[in-house]
Amino acid sequence: MKVQVGKDSYEVQGKLFKRIILVILAIVIVASGLYSVGTDEVGVILQFGKYVRTTNPGLHFKIPFGVERVEKVKVKKVFKQEFGFRTIKAAVRTQYASRGFQNESIILTGDLNVAEVEWIVQYKVKDPYNYLFKIKDPQETLRAMSEAVVRRVVGDRAVTDVLTLGRIEIAKEVEVGLQILLDQFESGIQVVTVKLQDVNPPEPVRPAFNEVNRAKQDKEKMINEAWEDYNKRIPRAKGEAEQMIAMAEGYALQRVNQAMGDASLFNQVYLEYRNAPDVTRRRLYLETMREILPKLEEIYIVDEKQKSILPLLDLGGRAKGGDGR
Repeated sequence: MKVQVGKDSYEVQGKLFKRIILVILAIVIVASGLYSVGTDEVGVILQFGKYVRTTNPGLHFKIPFGVERVEKVKVKKVFKQEFGFRTIKAAVRTQYASRGFQNESIILTGDLNVAEVEWIVQYKVKDPYNYLFKIKDPQETLRAMSEAVVRRVVGDRAVTDVLTLGRIEIAKEVEVGLQILLDQFESGIQVVTVKLQDVNPPEPVRPAFNEVNRAKQDKEKMINEAWEDYNKRIPRAKGEAEQMIAMAEGYALQRVNQAMGDASLFNQVYLEYRNAPDVTRRRLYLETMREILPKLEEIYIVDEKQKSILPLLDLGGRAKGGDGR
Protein backbone atom coordinates (compact mmCIF):
# COMPACT_ATOMS: atom_id res chain seq x y z
CA MET A 1 0.00 0.00 0.00
CA LYS A 2 2.84 2.37 0.69
CA VAL A 3 4.45 1.63 -2.62
CA GLN A 4 1.24 2.54 -4.42
CA VAL A 5 1.04 5.90 -2.63
CA GLY A 6 4.63 6.72 -3.55
CA LYS A 7 3.98 5.91 -7.19
CA ASP A 8 0.95 8.21 -7.31
CA SER A 9 2.96 10.94 -5.65
CA TYR A 10 5.65 10.69 -8.30
CA GLU A 11 3.06 10.85 -11.06
CA VAL A 12 1.49 13.98 -9.56
CA GLN A 13 4.86 15.65 -9.22
CA GLY A 14 5.73 14.73 -12.81
CA LYS A 15 2.53 16.23 -14.15
CA LEU A 16 3.06 19.38 -12.09
CA PHE A 17 6.62 19.67 -13.36
CA LYS A 18 5.47 19.30 -16.98
CA ARG A 19 2.86 22.00 -16.48
CA ILE A 20 5.44 24.33 -15.01
CA ILE A 21 7.74 23.64 -17.96
CA LEU A 22 4.91 24.36 -20.39
CA VAL A 23 4.01 27.60 -18.63
CA ILE A 24 7.63 28.72 -18.60
CA LEU A 25 7.97 27.77 -22.24
CA ALA A 26 4.81 29.69 -23.12
CA ILE A 27 6.07 32.71 -21.23
CA VAL A 28 9.40 32.53 -23.02
CA ILE A 29 7.68 32.18 -26.39
CA VAL A 30 5.37 35.10 -25.75
CA ALA A 31 8.12 37.25 -24.27
CA SER A 32 10.52 36.62 -27.15
CA GLY A 33 7.85 36.68 -29.86
CA LEU A 34 5.78 39.74 -29.03
CA TYR A 35 7.12 43.19 -29.91
CA SER A 36 5.69 46.68 -30.32
CA VAL A 37 6.45 49.31 -32.96
CA GLY A 38 6.17 53.00 -32.09
CA THR A 39 4.00 55.49 -33.94
CA ASP A 40 6.97 57.20 -35.57
CA GLU A 41 8.74 54.03 -36.71
CA VAL A 42 8.38 50.77 -38.62
CA GLY A 43 9.68 47.32 -37.84
CA VAL A 44 11.93 45.48 -40.30
CA ILE A 45 11.74 41.70 -39.67
CA LEU A 46 14.81 39.57 -40.39
CA GLN A 47 14.63 35.78 -40.50
CA PHE A 48 18.07 34.28 -39.93
CA GLY A 49 19.45 37.64 -41.03
CA LYS A 50 17.39 37.86 -44.23
CA TYR A 51 14.70 40.48 -44.76
CA VAL A 52 11.17 39.00 -44.89
CA ARG A 53 8.68 41.81 -44.16
CA THR A 54 8.01 45.25 -42.72
CA THR A 55 5.49 45.89 -39.94
CA ASN A 56 3.60 49.07 -39.16
CA PRO A 57 3.17 50.71 -35.74
CA GLY A 58 1.41 48.55 -33.16
CA LEU A 59 1.78 45.20 -31.35
CA HIS A 60 3.04 42.26 -33.45
CA PHE A 61 4.36 38.72 -33.10
CA LYS A 62 7.50 37.18 -34.58
CA ILE A 63 9.01 33.70 -34.52
CA PRO A 64 10.85 33.45 -31.18
CA PHE A 65 14.16 31.91 -30.13
CA GLY A 66 16.17 34.10 -32.46
CA VAL A 67 14.64 32.79 -35.66
CA GLU A 68 13.29 36.25 -36.40
CA ARG A 69 14.48 39.54 -35.04
CA VAL A 70 13.19 43.06 -35.53
CA GLU A 71 15.05 46.23 -36.50
CA LYS A 72 13.09 49.39 -35.65
CA VAL A 73 13.63 52.35 -37.95
CA LYS A 74 12.23 55.81 -37.21
CA VAL A 75 10.66 56.97 -40.48
CA LYS A 76 8.88 60.12 -39.25
CA LYS A 77 11.68 61.64 -37.24
CA VAL A 78 13.76 64.37 -38.90
CA PHE A 79 17.47 63.88 -38.30
CA LYS A 80 20.15 66.53 -38.63
CA GLN A 81 23.79 66.53 -39.71
CA GLU A 82 26.02 69.53 -38.98
CA PHE A 83 29.03 70.50 -41.08
CA GLY A 84 31.75 72.92 -40.06
CA PHE A 85 30.42 73.23 -36.51
CA ARG A 86 28.77 71.22 -33.76
CA THR A 87 25.96 72.08 -31.36
CA ILE A 88 27.25 71.99 -27.80
CA LYS A 89 24.04 72.91 -26.01
CA ALA A 90 20.61 73.43 -27.56
CA ALA A 91 18.63 75.99 -25.59
CA VAL A 92 17.15 79.47 -25.94
CA ARG A 93 20.69 80.60 -26.65
CA THR A 94 22.19 77.68 -28.47
CA GLN A 95 25.93 77.20 -28.05
CA TYR A 96 28.02 76.10 -31.02
CA ALA A 97 31.60 74.95 -31.47
CA SER A 98 33.35 75.69 -34.76
CA ARG A 99 36.98 75.15 -33.79
CA GLY A 100 38.57 72.04 -35.17
CA PHE A 101 36.14 71.54 -38.08
CA GLN A 102 37.93 73.63 -40.73
CA ASN A 103 38.56 70.50 -42.79
CA GLU A 104 34.80 70.41 -43.42
CA SER A 105 34.09 74.11 -43.81
CA ILE A 106 37.04 75.47 -45.84
CA ILE A 107 35.98 75.35 -49.51
CA LEU A 108 37.63 76.65 -52.68
CA THR A 109 35.36 78.88 -54.78
CA GLY A 110 35.18 79.20 -58.55
CA ASP A 111 37.38 82.32 -58.67
CA LEU A 112 40.13 80.57 -56.66
CA ASN A 113 39.23 82.22 -53.37
CA VAL A 114 38.49 80.45 -50.10
CA ALA A 115 35.25 80.59 -48.11
CA GLU A 116 34.39 79.09 -44.74
CA VAL A 117 30.97 77.50 -45.18
CA GLU A 118 28.91 76.02 -42.34
CA TRP A 119 25.69 74.21 -43.19
CA ILE A 120 23.19 71.69 -41.92
CA VAL A 121 21.33 68.84 -43.65
CA GLN A 122 17.97 67.69 -42.30
CA TYR A 123 16.75 64.33 -43.52
CA LYS A 124 14.50 61.40 -42.74
CA VAL A 125 14.25 57.73 -43.75
CA LYS A 126 11.87 57.10 -46.65
CA ASP A 127 12.81 53.43 -47.38
CA PRO A 128 13.79 51.39 -44.29
CA TYR A 129 14.96 48.39 -46.34
CA ASN A 130 17.39 50.43 -48.46
CA TYR A 131 18.48 52.39 -45.40
CA LEU A 132 19.46 49.20 -43.55
CA PHE A 133 20.82 46.99 -46.32
CA LYS A 134 21.85 48.99 -49.39
CA ILE A 135 24.64 51.01 -47.77
CA LYS A 136 26.92 50.09 -44.92
CA ASP A 137 26.93 53.33 -42.88
CA PRO A 138 24.10 55.69 -43.91
CA GLN A 139 25.17 58.64 -41.77
CA GLU A 140 28.79 58.62 -42.89
CA THR A 141 27.68 58.12 -46.49
CA LEU A 142 25.36 61.10 -46.17
CA ARG A 143 28.17 63.24 -44.75
CA ALA A 144 30.55 62.30 -47.55
CA MET A 145 27.94 62.96 -50.24
CA SER A 146 26.92 66.26 -48.69
CA GLU A 147 30.50 67.53 -48.58
CA ALA A 148 31.05 66.45 -52.19
CA VAL A 149 27.93 68.23 -53.45
CA VAL A 150 28.60 71.43 -51.47
CA ARG A 151 32.19 71.63 -52.70
CA ARG A 152 31.02 71.12 -56.28
CA VAL A 153 28.30 73.77 -56.10
CA VAL A 154 30.42 76.34 -54.26
CA GLY A 155 33.32 75.61 -56.59
CA ASP A 156 31.22 76.80 -59.54
CA ARG A 157 30.54 80.24 -58.05
CA ALA A 158 32.48 83.38 -57.22
CA VAL A 159 33.30 84.10 -53.60
CA THR A 160 31.15 87.28 -53.57
CA ASP A 161 28.17 85.28 -54.76
CA VAL A 162 28.76 82.69 -52.02
CA LEU A 163 29.09 85.31 -49.29
CA THR A 164 26.19 87.56 -50.28
CA LEU A 165 23.28 87.02 -52.66
CA GLY A 166 23.73 83.43 -53.81
CA ARG A 167 23.31 81.60 -50.51
CA ILE A 168 19.66 80.65 -51.00
CA GLU A 169 20.28 79.43 -54.54
CA ILE A 170 23.32 77.45 -53.39
CA ALA A 171 21.34 75.76 -50.61
CA LYS A 172 18.56 74.81 -53.03
CA GLU A 173 21.00 73.48 -55.62
CA VAL A 174 22.81 71.43 -52.95
CA GLU A 175 19.49 69.99 -51.76
CA VAL A 176 18.52 68.85 -55.26
CA GLY A 177 21.98 67.50 -56.12
CA LEU A 178 22.31 65.62 -52.82
CA GLN A 179 18.91 63.97 -53.24
CA ILE A 180 19.81 62.82 -56.76
CA LEU A 181 23.05 61.30 -55.48
CA LEU A 182 21.32 59.56 -52.57
CA ASP A 183 18.71 58.09 -54.90
CA GLN A 184 21.41 56.79 -57.24
CA PHE A 185 22.97 54.87 -54.35
CA GLU A 186 19.54 53.66 -53.13
CA SER A 187 20.25 54.98 -49.67
CA GLY A 188 16.59 55.20 -48.58
CA ILE A 189 17.19 58.76 -47.31
CA GLN A 190 15.03 61.76 -48.16
CA VAL A 191 16.55 65.23 -47.80
CA VAL A 192 14.16 67.58 -46.01
CA THR A 193 16.19 70.77 -46.27
CA VAL A 194 19.71 72.11 -46.66
CA LYS A 195 20.53 75.40 -44.99
CA LEU A 196 23.73 77.40 -45.09
CA GLN A 197 24.16 78.24 -41.42
CA ASP A 198 27.01 80.70 -41.79
CA VAL A 199 29.30 81.73 -44.65
CA ASN A 200 32.39 83.80 -43.95
CA PRO A 201 35.76 84.45 -45.48
CA PRO A 202 38.75 82.92 -43.68
CA GLU A 203 39.84 84.65 -40.50
CA PRO A 204 43.02 86.36 -41.89
CA VAL A 205 41.15 88.14 -44.71
CA ARG A 206 37.80 88.66 -42.97
CA PRO A 207 38.30 92.42 -42.25
CA ALA A 208 39.01 93.12 -45.92
CA PHE A 209 35.91 91.21 -47.00
CA ASN A 210 33.82 93.09 -44.45
CA GLU A 211 35.03 96.40 -45.89
CA VAL A 212 34.08 95.25 -49.38
CA ASN A 213 30.64 94.22 -48.18
CA ARG A 214 30.11 97.57 -46.50
CA ALA A 215 31.11 99.34 -49.70
CA LYS A 216 28.66 97.25 -51.69
CA GLN A 217 25.91 97.96 -49.20
CA ASP A 218 26.62 101.70 -49.44
CA LYS A 219 26.52 101.41 -53.22
CA GLU A 220 23.18 99.63 -53.12
CA LYS A 221 21.86 102.24 -50.70
CA MET A 222 22.88 105.10 -53.00
CA ILE A 223 21.34 103.33 -55.99
CA ASN A 224 18.08 102.82 -54.10
CA GLU A 225 18.02 106.45 -53.01
CA ALA A 226 18.65 107.56 -56.60
CA TRP A 227 15.81 105.38 -57.86
CA GLU A 228 13.57 106.76 -55.14
CA ASP A 229 14.34 110.33 -56.23
CA TYR A 230 13.87 109.31 -59.86
CA ASN A 231 10.47 107.79 -59.10
CA LYS A 232 9.43 111.02 -57.40
CA ARG A 233 10.65 113.50 -60.00
CA ILE A 234 9.96 111.75 -63.31
CA PRO A 235 6.23 111.08 -62.73
CA ARG A 236 5.76 114.66 -61.51
CA ALA A 237 7.57 116.04 -64.57
CA LYS A 238 5.54 113.80 -66.87
CA GLY A 239 2.34 114.97 -65.20
CA GLU A 240 3.27 118.62 -65.56
CA ALA A 241 4.21 118.06 -69.21
CA GLU A 242 0.91 116.31 -69.93
CA GLN A 243 -0.96 119.13 -68.17
CA MET A 244 0.81 121.78 -70.28
CA ILE A 245 0.13 119.82 -73.46
CA ALA A 246 -3.55 119.48 -72.54
CA MET A 247 -3.78 123.23 -71.80
CA ALA A 248 -2.09 124.06 -75.11
CA GLU A 249 -4.40 121.75 -77.02
CA GLY A 250 -7.40 123.28 -75.27
CA TYR A 251 -6.21 126.79 -76.02
CA ALA A 252 -5.58 125.87 -79.66
CA LEU A 253 -9.04 124.33 -79.97
CA GLN A 254 -10.58 127.42 -78.37
CA ARG A 255 -8.79 129.79 -80.75
CA VAL A 256 -9.70 127.70 -83.78
CA ASN A 257 -13.35 127.53 -82.74
CA GLN A 258 -13.39 131.26 -82.01
CA ALA A 259 -11.77 132.03 -85.38
CA MET A 260 -14.25 129.82 -87.18
CA GLY A 261 -17.11 131.51 -85.35
CA ASP A 262 -15.78 134.97 -86.21
CA ALA A 263 -15.34 133.94 -89.83
CA SER A 264 -18.89 132.58 -89.96
CA LEU A 265 -20.24 135.79 -88.37
CA PHE A 266 -18.29 137.92 -90.82
CA ASN A 267 -19.68 135.96 -93.76
CA GLN A 268 -23.22 136.41 -92.49
CA VAL A 269 -22.70 140.17 -91.97
CA TYR A 270 -21.18 140.45 -95.43
CA LEU A 271 -24.23 138.77 -96.98
CA GLU A 272 -26.51 141.18 -95.12
CA TYR A 273 -24.33 144.11 -96.19
CA ARG A 274 -24.59 143.10 -99.83
CA ASN A 275 -28.38 142.98 -99.57
CA ALA A 276 -28.80 146.23 -97.56
CA PRO A 277 -25.60 148.26 -97.29
CA ASP A 278 -27.05 151.36 -95.57
CA VAL A 279 -29.04 149.48 -92.98
CA THR A 280 -26.20 147.12 -92.23
CA ARG A 281 -23.70 149.97 -91.97
CA ARG A 282 -25.91 151.85 -89.53
CA ARG A 283 -26.59 148.71 -87.50
CA LEU A 284 -22.85 148.00 -87.21
CA TYR A 285 -22.25 151.61 -86.18
CA LEU A 286 -24.90 151.48 -83.49
CA GLU A 287 -23.72 148.11 -82.17
CA THR A 288 -20.15 149.37 -82.02
CA MET A 289 -21.15 152.55 -80.20
CA ARG A 290 -23.24 150.48 -77.76
CA GLU A 291 -20.13 148.54 -76.83
CA ILE A 292 -17.79 151.57 -76.67
CA LEU A 293 -19.88 154.26 -74.97
CA PRO A 294 -20.34 152.43 -71.61
CA LYS A 295 -16.58 152.26 -71.31
CA LEU A 296 -16.08 156.05 -71.66
CA GLU A 297 -15.75 158.21 -68.54
CA GLU A 298 -16.70 161.52 -70.19
CA ILE A 299 -18.73 162.19 -73.31
CA TYR A 300 -18.60 165.52 -75.21
CA ILE A 301 -21.26 166.39 -77.75
CA VAL A 302 -19.96 169.16 -80.04
CA ASP A 303 -21.95 171.19 -82.52
CA GLU A 304 -20.80 170.76 -86.06
CA LYS A 305 -20.77 174.56 -86.50
CA GLN A 306 -18.55 175.16 -83.49
CA LYS A 307 -15.11 176.24 -84.66
CA SER A 308 -13.23 175.76 -81.43
CA ILE A 309 -14.13 173.66 -78.45
CA LEU A 310 -11.30 174.63 -76.15
CA PRO A 311 -13.19 177.45 -74.39
CA LEU A 312 -15.92 174.97 -73.47
CA LEU A 313 -13.57 172.42 -71.84
CA ASP A 314 -12.79 172.81 -68.17
CA LEU A 315 -9.15 171.91 -68.55
CA GLY A 316 -8.09 173.82 -65.45
CA GLY A 317 -10.56 172.00 -63.25
CA ARG A 318 -9.29 168.70 -64.62
CA ALA A 319 -5.73 169.69 -63.78
CA LYS A 320 -6.76 170.68 -60.25
CA GLY A 321 -9.05 167.73 -59.64
CA GLY A 322 -6.63 165.26 -61.07
CA ASP A 323 -9.29 162.89 -62.30
CA GLY A 324 -11.21 165.45 -64.53
CA ARG A 325 -14.48 165.20 -62.61
